[in-house]
Amino acid sequence: MTLFDVTAKTVLITGGSRGIGAMLAHGFVSHGARVYLAGRDQDALHDTVAALAPLGHVVGIQADVSTPEGVNALAEQFGTHETVLNVLVNNAGTTWGAPFDSYPPEAFTKVLNVNVAAPFWLTQALAPALRRAASATDPARVIMIGSIDGIRLPDFDSFAYSASKAAIHQLTRHVAKTLAHDQVTVNAIAPGYFPSKMTAFMFDDEPQLAAKIPLQRTGERDDLAGVAILLASRAGAYITGAVIPVDGGLATLL
Repeated sequence: MTLFDVTAKTVLITGGSRGIGAMLAHGFVSHGARVYLAGRDQDALHDTVAALAPLGHVVGIQADVSTPEGVNALAEQFGTHETVLNVLVNNAGTTWGAPFDSYPPEAFTKVLNVNVAAPFWLTQALAPALRRAASATDPARVIMIGSIDGIRLPDFDSFAYSASKAAIHQLTRHVAKTLAHDQVTVNAIAPGYFPSKMTAFMFDDEPQLAAKIPLQRTGERDDLAGVAILLASRAGAYITGAVIPVDGGLATLL
């Protein structure tokens, strides 16, 4: 069990009030981590914290990571609670769908800021706390949330989103190389079809969606939490610069 032990590790998850962020939060809290959730929607954040509180230590921090100022404010607020950070999960994300001929310039500004620039800014801002937590035998960890849409051609006209997820995979490798000498690992998880606010329209016909997937089902909470706990625990201490699809084979077997 010690291979996958995250007890008492300090974890910060952006976009933590719903969807993938809430799934990851549940996994970490229920396995003994000290979890901080950042989110824009105060009501959703409050509800998620209340739901997870019986399982362990969880704190909500209202934050908007779409600007450098918002990122710095989050880092400062986190610093009022903790001086070290064992695991940073850069999960906050957004998308924009529109046909090619009418795809607006502002889509790229918004999506690339939230999905690519913000994870870089926040990792940069929290690097001192990550370095303080790191050691050769137990590195600090950064987990980026990418997407299989950054690996394969997506099914929808989400040009900025797929480009941003391909970018976050490459950014993962670049930052992993930079921070390796500080004993900080950086990896990405590339989810397939999981229920969230962003993917709700796809789950209107879940059986049809599942039929597209080699394993014949959509993703569940523990599928994501298990990989994140692997990367955050002793079991994942020697993994860095990796992009791991968690998609039932959708990106690689079709």
